[in-house]
Amino acid sequence: MELKIIDKTEDEMHIEIKGETHTLLNMLKSVLLDDERVQIATYDMKHVSISDPILFVNTDGTDPIIVVKDALNILMSQCDEFLSVFSKAVDI
Repeated sequence: MELKIIDKTEDEMHIEIKGETHTLLNMLKSVLLDDERVQIATYDMKHVSISDPILFVNTDGTDPIIVVKDALNILMSQCDEFLSVFSKAVDI
């Protein structure tokens, strides 16, 4: 995975995320939209095999880098919780 910040202001950011698909971007977008600091969170992907997704985040003035980092921490926590519950369910 490679990241490239295409554009950033104090309340907006466009990030190209090379090598990722709808799977990660949908989860990240969902977590971002649950954040009250986020006004818009979406991404654009023309076609998985010919285009890398571009994530767009617009905030209430909060630095979008902080907001995306917070969302990623929440997403990691959710994955850790799922792994724990799943492991218990299958007795591993």
